[in-house]
Amino acid sequence: MTGFLGIDIGTSAVKALLVDERQAVVGAATVPLSTRHPGPLASEQAAEAWWDAVAAALDRLAADQPRAMAGVAAIGLAGQMHAALLLDEADRPVRPAMLWNDGRAHAEARRLRAEHPALQGPLGVPAMAGLTAPKLLWLARHEPASLARARCLLLAKDYIRLRLTGERATDASDAAGTWLLDQRRRAWSPEAVAAAGIDPGLLPPVVEGTARTGSVRPELARRFGLPDGVAVAGGAGDTPAGGIGIGAVREGAAYVALGTSAQLFVATEAFRPAPERALHAFCHGLEGRWYQMAAMLNGASVLGFFARLLGQDDLPALLAAVEAEFAGPSPLLVLPYLAGERTPHDNPHARGVVFGLSPSTTGIEVAQAALEGVAFSFADALAAMTAAGTRIAEAGFIGGGARSRLWARIVASVLDIPLSLHEGGERGPAFGAARLARLCLGRDDPAAVLAAPPVTAVVAPEPGLVERYRPRIEAFRRLYRAVEAEFAEARPPAAPVTA
Repeated sequence: MTGFLGIDIGTSAVKALLVDERQAVVGAATVPLSTRHPGPLASEQAAEAWWDAVAAALDRLAADQPRAMAGVAAIGLAGQMHAALLLDEADRPVRPAMLWNDGRAHAEARRLRAEHPALQGPLGVPAMAGLTAPKLLWLARHEPASLARARCLLLAKDYIRLRLTGERATDASDAAGTWLLDQRRRAWSPEAVAAAGIDPGLLPPVVEGTARTGSVRPELARRFGLPDGVAVAGGAGDTPAGGIGIGAVREGAAYVALGTSAQLFVATEAFRPAPERALHAFCHGLEGRWYQMAAMLNGASVLGFFARLLGQDDLPALLAAVEAEFAGPSPLLVLPYLAGERTPHDNPHARGVVFGLSPSTTGIEVAQAALEGVAFSFADALAAMTAAGTRIAEAGFIGGGARSRLWARIVASVLDIPLSLHEGGERGPAFGAARLARLCLGRDDPAAVLAAPPVTAVVAPEPGLVERYRPRIEAFRRLYRAVEAEFAEARPPAAPVTA
């Protein structure tokens, strides 16, 4: 049996998915990751922890599915985007990777926007604190010794490629999130590289997601029970890989992703930037495809945060309790901006707010308001898309949050569009990576490989909820405007915290 591996280096976990020729999942392994917050606005992970988690996941699959692992023909990679990982001359990390939700480079992002306004169109987005290029300027200012030791810049999934194959490369869709790539040409932008003040020699070659980028090292193939010569595909950033996994590759195909962070994604057959709306227009993981995206930094992680505050370790039980008491919008409002926000506010200082507490407030009401706060941030995302001229009539629903039918009902009614739940939708990026692995061999019809997985359910907006949520959405927006000025004055704790 021929099989394909998809590996997704997420923020909260590494997920490895073993898929057969019929695109059925025959094995899966998940290994958690931790994130350090060593100071205000900081968010970091050790690249070695990424590799340790990948190796642990593949060891587990080798033990559980030895026959399937022996038939693997190719591996695809997906991963969290925007990280700044610097390697020295021996390919050792110079420092921990600065992640997508690291907001320390907000001043550098403002400087890039002010000094290079003409670049935001070709690069697909205004410079934002979480993107890679502003972080490099921050390092030049605050840690010049780290930057001086660097000989290579890689993104999360590309570090795993290096460990697996010894090859340095990235794909156009992951490079798209660095603020260093000319999106239309799908190549590094000399102007952006100069603006970031880095040596172009730090940057790896850019390939397409279906390109072959080497083979698994023989000693690793033996360790993981793989055959010799297993190909490794270019892969994709986690957001476009999610689109590939759900079949969102044609013009207008859309999905809502509710993982650690959240995205509203629409595939396009042309590059259509709309930086004035804080939308991202990036290369897709397939040649000749792009996408528009509203990126929100706070997704299902918001519910996890409130669950910890409430002393509730069992998320499914908490969701079941919320669903049992659900009778319409919560009397509370939650601004879910625990890690700042991109679309539409581009504000790394934004923070979480719970409004409307009273002596009778229950933990269940707070949890429901957290679900709704994330849904209202999707309403802001949809409004930004609509203002940019992009219409969305329906969308897929993927990510860990897609497991909750109540959350799907709330999001569908807040957005007033139907959401399709697909088979395996919670595994989107890893499944998309497995599809890219298959395509890198050049044996299959891409249209057949990239078909949408079967729809298991359609969650339609409920007219009564649509009407009741409309004034709550406006109240949510008024609340943000009312407290926005206070966010810049807030000072998060400086002590190191591990999440």
